[in-house]
Amino acid sequence: MKESGRRVLRAIAVSLVVLSSTALAQEKPLYKDATAPVEARVADLLKRMTLDEKVAQLLTVWNEKKDIFDANLQFDPAKARAVYPNGIGQFARPSDRKGPVSPRTAPGRNVRETIALVNAAQKYAVEQTRLGIPILFHEEGLHGYAAVDATNFPQAMALASTWDPALLQTVDSVIAREIRARGVHLVLSPVVDVARDARWGRIEETFGEDPYLVSEMGVAAVRGLQGDALPLGAGKVFATLKHLTGHGQPESGTNVGPAQISQRTLRENFFPPFEQVVRRTNIRAVMPSYNEIDGVPSHANGWLLRDVLRGEWGFKGALVSDYSAIDQLVTIHHLEPDNRAAAVRALRAGVDSDLPDGESYRYLAELVKAGRVQESQIDDAVRRLLEIKFLAGLFENPYADADSADALTGNKEARDLALKTAQRAITLLKNDGVLPFDAAKLKTLAVIGPNAAVARLGGYSGEPRQAVTVLDGLRAKLGNRVKLVHAEGVRITENDDWWADEVKLADPKQNARKIEEAVKVARGADAILLVIGDTEQTSREGWDVKHLGDRPSLDLVGEQQALANAMFALNKPVVVLLLNGRPLSVVDIAARANALVEGWYLGQEGGTAAADMLFGDVNPGGKLPVTIPRSVGQLPMFYNYKPSAHRGYLFDTTAPLFPFGHGLSYTSFDISAPRLSAATIKAGESVDVAVDVRNTGKRAGDEVVQLYVHDQIASVTRPVKELKGFQRVTLAPGEQKTLTFKLSPRELEMWNLEMKRVVEPGAFDVLVGPNSVDLKKTVLTVSE
Repeated sequence: MKESGRRVLRAIAVSLVVLSSTALAQEKPLYKDATAPVEARVADLLKRMTLDEKVAQLLTVWNEKKDIFDANLQFDPAKARAVYPNGIGQFARPSDRKGPVSPRTAPGRNVRETIALVNAAQKYAVEQTRLGIPILFHEEGLHGYAAVDATNFPQAMALASTWDPALLQTVDSVIAREIRARGVHLVLSPVVDVARDARWGRIEETFGEDPYLVSEMGVAAVRGLQGDALPLGAGKVFATLKHLTGHGQPESGTNVGPAQISQRTLRENFFPPFEQVVRRTNIRAVMPSYNEIDGVPSHANGWLLRDVLRGEWGFKGALVSDYSAIDQLVTIHHLEPDNRAAAVRALRAGVDSDLPDGESYRYLAELVKAGRVQESQIDDAVRRLLEIKFLAGLFENPYADADSADALTGNKEARDLALKTAQRAITLLKNDGVLPFDAAKLKTLAVIGPNAAVARLGGYSGEPRQAVTVLDGLRAKLGNRVKLVHAEGVRITENDDWWADEVKLADPKQNARKIEEAVKVARGADAILLVIGDTEQTSREGWDVKHLGDRPSLDLVGEQQALANAMFALNKPVVVLLLNGRPLSVVDIAARANALVEGWYLGQEGGTAAADMLFGDVNPGGKLPVTIPRSVGQLPMFYNYKPSAHRGYLFDTTAPLFPFGHGLSYTSFDISAPRLSAATIKAGESVDVAVDVRNTGKRAGDEVVQLYVHDQIASVTRPVKELKGFQRVTLAPGEQKTLTFKLSPRELEMWNLEMKRVVEPGAFDVLVGPNSVDLKKTVLTVSE
């Protein structure tokens, strides 16, 4: 070939290469291709990222929001570019204005203001950072979106009192809908800590003391929040399972205290809710607990986070730190000398993201360059967090629509659900026949107490568009049919700001005068409704030594007992309604009151629900998810104790004030003895348990039939009974239904001497009834 021909061919080849390169340059990167598999998109994006961009994905903004806001507290792209040039991984609580301050100091953002912030920040992240990685926003949603205008449902302990996982799933679907509508895709909920110490202020945030009940409610909550399919569907958010683990039985009952718990007890009582959620849902975020177990804080516990959570249970998602917990490896646990060392320790243990401000992980790039951290460790963490963003659909649609969000937030459907949930949560502990009140026979009702005319919502609450007090609920229901008179009686604390550090009890002298006023008001009434309990300050998360929330007593705070004594002295029917965050040892009140009702915190529609229940429009059917002790001296007090426990006390009883699973109705029920589909099964087989339940009273009502198991003889000690099934059923007068439970190997297994999960041959008591005490029994034999 002539040289001129070769030159032509070379020119054509070069042109083809240039054209090909131009086409590739113009081609959309794989990570932006919505049709590509998520794994491939993550890998493609990760290989394009610098070390600094990777580390940015592991950090969060909260306390330092002010650094990227303008004078009007709006997002400022120029400031964001200067402070976070490599992008923003997570953004905490866009619904607040200034980070961790009381809404009374800096009111939160409403729907439109939150969305304006979210959209502005996402526009910066998507359009003005090198790779256009959207931000993952997270919020609190324990029992409702903790934000302005969002629906506030009953507190978690009250939700558990429904014993209705299907209802809880519906509740959490509404919570998810309201959060997602504001452009947020991750919620720090649910709490599946098993709570076995009533002194702990956070007990209200839990589903109670039993691993089986907490497991079922936890699975329902996660399914409600994020659904069963991935990627996330419309109106869904990723849940965060917390706090792994032992958090619910801290030493001395104080938050963050060491969990003096053996591995066997961990596996039998504290692990099951986490394991069940991991195995039965698509959970993608887990939060370790603040506390230590056997000398190792959870955020540094590789056995807990890697070997158990990822290895044994197969968790594939991201581990996000509790707020400042990595820093606390230095400041509280004294495990490491500084934040750099804490970052090394936590990352090695498996923690992927440093919430809320990256005070430790901000040093990771520096630590990689110093050889103290491998970049591959960073890659693993970033990969898991990017997967969440892709599965959330953030790369395709990072923005929110204010009009649609405003329309669905706190709407009638949500309010109706909040009311229904409160109605099903209310638990009747005692009734001598005074309830339900008859409006036709009751001329004057005295509504007395510090919680009668205030909506107690509990911790991690938002500011709903409406909140109905008990007094308001009664007024709306009764109109002029019954005369209502009211007095505060006592004040518990000077204020009820959950965020305030200092808690001051109300002045006893002023309370003495208030009691005198209440006596005058109640003297002419036909009956008294006494509404007492806690404020948001007397039972709460103690997140700092300057912000305490745990108590060494379970007695009523302040002069509430004196108020009760004054009401009883009037010799009138007294109904006591408790609105509280922790179990209260109201022994004297339980003995003297004509009726005692446990409400916990009933949410924004609680006043309406209470009025419905008190006057019989709703028949109570809630059950206790915790044991109510008689005194703090009985602690720890839970129903599934070992046979050697509770031998006896001098001068008092070991019996609780009210047992786990207890709750009365305005009607009566008969529950048959259990019937087995087979009297003998082999280890590894299942058996069906049939139970007849009949309404023997004169009004429709709900019963929760509870199934317990006891392993009669085992190679290690077993609890006296363990909940292994429950069903809430509604029956008309005279109606009977047959319920069927399945006892599978899961319900019969145990951890043996070799710490292996097995079903040991032998005899098992199978017990059914309306609570953990009043049970009927049959025996199941498991053969070799």
